[in-house]
Amino acid sequence: MKNVSTTGIAAAIFASLTWSMNFVAPFVIGDYSIFDLAACRFLLSGLIGIVILIASAHLCRGLTLQDWFVAGGLGFIGYVGYFLTVMVAAVYAGPVIPPAFLGLVPVVLAITGNFGGRSISWPPLLMPLALAATGLLLVNGSSIMQVDVQGERSLTIGIAFSIAAVALWTWFGIANHNALLKRPNLDARVWTALMMIGGSIQTLAFLPIGYGMELFRAPDIGFGLGAIRNLYLPAFMLAAVASIGGAWAWTIASQRLPVALAGQLLMTEIVFATCFGLMVQHRWPTLAEAVGMILLVLGVVMAINAFHSKRQTRA
Repeated sequence: MKNVSTTGIAAAIFASLTWSMNFVAPFVIGDYSIFDLAACRFLLSGLIGIVILIASAHLCRGLTLQDWFVAGGLGFIGYVGYFLTVMVAAVYAGPVIPPAFLGLVPVVLAITGNFGGRSISWPPLLMPLALAATGLLLVNGSSIMQVDVQGERSLTIGIAFSIAAVALWTWFGIANHNALLKRPNLDARVWTALMMIGGSIQTLAFLPIGYGMELFRAPDIGFGLGAIRNLYLPAFMLAAVASIGGAWAWTIASQRLPVALAGQLLMTEIVFATCFGLMVQHRWPTLAEAVGMILLVLGVVMAINAFHSKRQTRA
């Protein structure tokens, strides 16, 4: 069993912080679509990944073709494919229900990870999970009650894709963890770069499909100087910080923490995202949101303490 690592905990929380930026992105892109932002972001991520590989050439000598394929597959599962399912869910179910479902990812990942790795007995983990689930319900509950989705079929499709997104990221969290277990000496920067390059290639393949589906607005709005503030700059920030920075930090966390604990730490993404959302909306949290965030943080702290106590017992 992996021990509790302070570096791993800090890396997981940092990854959660960077990924919470995704929830703010739609507020800063103006008339461009979220698909314009995604395409630009993942292409830039791939370019940054290439730069990282060139700068770390001495660490790439042992890479095999299987490493490239595995990393590319993970890049699709955890980034490109995941993002597409989230966007389809938002189109059919609106902007509220999909994030509420995605809030379940840390809970599902923690439960699935502990079933697979059995890194800790269930009793110490039940209370943190219960607190986290209650916190998620309080943070998202009021929004869900107010949601207005036109048509039962639309809602059904949206929920189906929301569940698919949860399944994809849970799959990514466990598959990435297992892949790194087989590559204990692989540098986190190199693994991150491989995933981003794979995701970038897949994005290139999706561009003509997305154009045919009229998902992109950039061809009509333009790619000139006017796109710098609303497209290029946000895309670069997400590519450098959320994609590269977040994936690098999560790789470090996956190398140093059990999946169950890493999943619990992912709860902090919801806290960060809620705080960013409140800042964008220029308001204070409601009582339910405030209590929900407190319960989420308390659940994370209790989970860290449970794993730390387990390590002390084994020591």
